[in-house]
Parts: sequence; C-alpha cells; structure tokens
Amino acid sequence: MGNSFIQTFLLNKKSLFYTISVILVCLSILTALFLGTVSLTVLDILRIIIEKTTGIDLYHGVKNMEMIIWQIRFPRVLVAFFVGAALGLAGAAFQGLLRNPLADPYTIGVSSGASLGAVMVLYFQWNITWFGSYTLPIIGIFTGFVTLLLVFGITKLASGTLANETIILSGIILSSFISALNSLIIALSPREDVSQILYWLMGSVAMRGWGHIQLLLPFFLVGAFMILSHYRELNGFALGDQSAQFMGINVKRKKTFILIGASLLTGSAVAVSGAIGFVGLVIPHLVRLVVGANHKHVLPLSILIGGSYLVFADLIARMVIDPRELPIGVVTALIGSPVFTLLLIKERSRRRGLS
Repeated sequence: MGNSFIQTFLLNKKSLFYTISVILVCLSILTALFLGTVSLTVLDILRIIIEKTTGIDLYHGVKNMEMIIWQIRFPRVLVAFFVGAALGLAGAAFQGLLRNPLADPYTIGVSSGASLGAVMVLYFQWNITWFGSYTLPIIGIFTGFVTLLLVFGITKLASGTLANETIILSGIILSSFISALNSLIIALSPREDVSQILYWLMGSVAMRGWGHIQLLLPFFLVGAFMILSHYRELNGFALGDQSAQFMGINVKRKKTFILIGASLLTGSAVAVSGAIGFVGLVIPHLVRLVVGANHKHVLPLSILIGGSYLVFADLIARMVIDPRELPIGVVTALIGSPVFTLLLIKERSRRRGLS
C-alpha cells in the first residue's frame, strides 16, 4: 500500500513537471514574440505563424508586422530555444556519463574548439564560397568536432581507455590551450575587430535567421537521438564503469557514442550563438532536484527547461537596456551563478543532514 502510494505520487509529480515544462516552453516563445519595439496581439501572432506554416490566409493586418514576426523574431526565438535545449541536454549527458556534477558542455573542450574556429573566421575574414554567410558556424562545428577527436587521442595515449578522469583532464588541458590561442588572436586583431570577436565570444542570438535554424537543426536532431536513445546506459554509467559493464553495457563503445552526440549538440550550438555558459551546468541540476536521477526523465526535461530558459534569457538581453542589447552569455552567467550557488549549498546541507 505504502509503495503504491509513493509510486503514484512520484508519477503524478513527474507528469505535473512535464506539463509545467511544456506550458513554460509555449509561454516563453509567445512572450518573446509578443514583446518588442512594436507589438501585436497574441492572436495575430498565432495567425501569422499558422498562415506561414500552412498557407491558409488568416492574417489581414499590416504586412510589415508579418515580416517582423516571421523573418526576425520567430527565427531568433527558435534559435534561442534550440541552443538552450542543446546545451541543457548535452550538460545532462556529460554529468551522467562522467559522474561529475560540475561537468557541462564546456568540460571536454568542444565549446572552446568551436569558439576557436569562429574567432579564426572573424580574424582572417574567411568567406568560403560554398558556405557563404554560414562560413562561421560551419567552421565552428568542424573545429569543435576536431577538438573532440583530440580529446579522444590524448585520453587514449594517457590511459589506454576512456577513463572519466582522463577525459575531463584532457578537456581542461585543451580548453586552456585553445583559450590561450583565442587570447593571442584577440591581442593581434585590429582594434575595430576586437569588439566584434569579444561580442561573439559572450554569446548572442541576434540577427539569426531561418538559415541558422536549418544549419543547427540536423545536428540537434542527430545529437538528441544519440543521447535520448541511451538513457538506460547513462543510468548504468551513474553506478560506475565496472557496474555498467556487469549490466552488459559495452562501456567504450557507448561512451564514445554519447560523447559524440553531446559534442554535436555543443559544437553546433556554440557555432551558431557563441559561448553561452551555465545553461548546461544549472538546468540538469534543477531538473534532477525535481524528478530524481533517472535519465529517462532528466534528458527530455533538460531539453524543455533549457530551451525555455534561454528564450527568457534572450528576452531579458534585448529588453533590459533597450534599444541596446546585452550579450546573452552575460545574462545566463548573472542568473546562473547565484542559482547554482544556492543549489550547491542546498545539496551540501542535505548531505550533511543525512550523514
């Protein structure tokens, strides 16, 4: 009787959190579309979106407003959502895989690698004909993936296996080296280019259009599938590599698979929006606090909460000092640092109480 009540309570609690998360996603997207220098009613916004996606003639207002919503605000909001969802999911995967609560999308250096590619594009003014205006994000994704291969190489040379501690150390070494290269490029850059590079490094989804979504979405879908389909393995890795092996999990193969999936998410997100911190660190912690450690729920909820969080963060970034904009990475750091500190204090206090 007691066990049945507890299971029902936990199931209802998770269902409630899923419902709240979906509502939060819808609310964040509609709010971000609604608020701005020019406003439309929510009904008109919905009419424009339905008209553009289905071809049904519903909106009969000012055509200028239709362009603002469909060509400027909506793609920007969707980029913010997918970047936040990618970072949230990658953070949950890294924390579960490496059994390290401080692991996040920046732990193994993929973010730094993607940043280096983007900084090099800005410094050398590369414009590859095939890629056109998407040269920067495509080079960023490529250099992020090369960084992952380097992490694998260093880890294999150092330990012969994909040991968690060696992966983390290899990532930290590469991140430090790449950060030094970024600093060197900034120091060598002309003064007029420095502000552009620094602004990109602080993160932004301003001036992102449908092309950026088309670029980001395939990597997001592949990376998300690779991680979501391995929630059982992540639950096994949480018990340790040896326990996972006893459960019949091919540790080396599955670790590589999950790391590639999380790196695809991280590299594509950073390449499109710049370096945005604390999303992959804080969101999975917040989700685990509510639904527990089961990755069956932690992973999809990290997508929903991470996406809606970054949409709200972008809204704050463009509204707080209007008509200017703050870099979105500044907003996530200002919110994420105190929130993570409170979560950390609460978790440590709970553990001391149990001991």
